[in-house]
Amino acid sequence: MKRNCILMVAGTLWLTPSLIYASGHGPVFALATPTNPQGGFSFDTSFMGRYGGDNGTMYRGTLGYGITENLKVSVSAPLLFQTDTLTPSRTAAFAPMGGDFEALSLWRFQRTDFGVGKRFETTAIGGLLVPGPQADSGPLKGIKSRPSGLVGIVSGITSRSHYVWVGTTYQRYGAAGGDRRSDLLFYTFAYAYRPERLRKDNGWDWRIFGECTGERFGGLERTGTEVPGSRSNQLFVGPTTLGVYKNYAVSGGVQFAVYQNVGPVYPRERVRVSVNFTWFF
Repeated sequence: MKRNCILMVAGTLWLTPSLIYASGHGPVFALATPTNPQGGFSFDTSFMGRYGGDNGTMYRGTLGYGITENLKVSVSAPLLFQTDTLTPSRTAAFAPMGGDFEALSLWRFQRTDFGVGKRFETTAIGGLLVPGPQADSGPLKGIKSRPSGLVGIVSGITSRSHYVWVGTTYQRYGAAGGDRRSDLLFYTFAYAYRPERLRKDNGWDWRIFGECTGERFGGLERTGTEVPGSRSNQLFVGPTTLGVYKNYAVSGGVQFAVYQNVGPVYPRERVRVSVNFTWFF
């Protein structure tokens, strides 16, 4: 199945040189401010894995569209190869780990240009997640689930050589029959450096990132009662990289757990891996 997905995506790609579509792509795990140009589409194909006390791997495809230069909408769908019993997680800011279908909107409502190629901007995030058909496992097995809402904000300073983004989102599920999945507070920091010798207008253009992501989970409710030990807090850091060639982008990286306060309900997660391919058209 995984091979068929890769072949299907590869078969749809065709070359339409346009560097502007790919120039704004951001980090792998963290929130960022870029949106699509007006009328511009993007298709992301992401392969993600989490490993530790249990292992999980999945694929998620995301289609984005720029309604205006500052307003982007996207929809994404998952395909779980290996379900896990780890804490529910976004793993990547705009490609969450798990079986939910997701619709997001990004509105860049503030932008201030200063100097040559430098700007400070802020993007608001809103979204809806709908549980998918693939069954949950572990503590979430048998939990009735309703759609969840997501709100967030991210700000950043970018230039031709340095990029910094700080952001957060909050996600809350609706209750169903006394059951409710954990609320999730997600917060991120990303710094990127674009080396001059790797900065090219023709050929591959590379950026090197350091990314930090944190997650704080509320209590999991079953039949109207909070499950003891279901609250948790964890922090991950690690290096990533992004390469852009015309209207294509490839990115990937790894994150390691540096702090975890996880109760007995969920096993500990040690490392996260993500590889993404993007086509702008």
